[in-house]
Amino acid sequence: MESGEQALQRAIATISQSDPLTKLLEQVKLGRMKPTDAGLRAVTDSWLGTYQKMIESAGLSRQSLRRIDPNPRVAILIECGVLTGEQLAVAALRASFERAIAAAME
Repeated sequence: MESGEQALQRAIATISQSDPLTKLLEQVKLGRMKPTDAGLRAVTDSWLGTYQKMIESAGLSRQSLRRIDPNPRVAILIECGVLTGEQLAVAALRASFERAIAAAME
């Protein structure tokens, strides 16, 4: 059986694999890629889905969930114009996170 720390580390590793902030956001900031680029959109959509799946399936504690809170990363992507707060995938991720926090045990 996987420990809480192992589950958290697995979730972080999985989410990080498709994280647009680490590689692609700098390209947007440098003007080499537009926030509306189809490739960036595909990576971002995949990342949002992966993030939501990990939040819903990892069985993390409230403390662990707080460590992988998607809201700061989503806020950066919104600020840069890559995402909007009205996107269904953004709303679904935020709702999943809030449900997981509410259901998680300390």
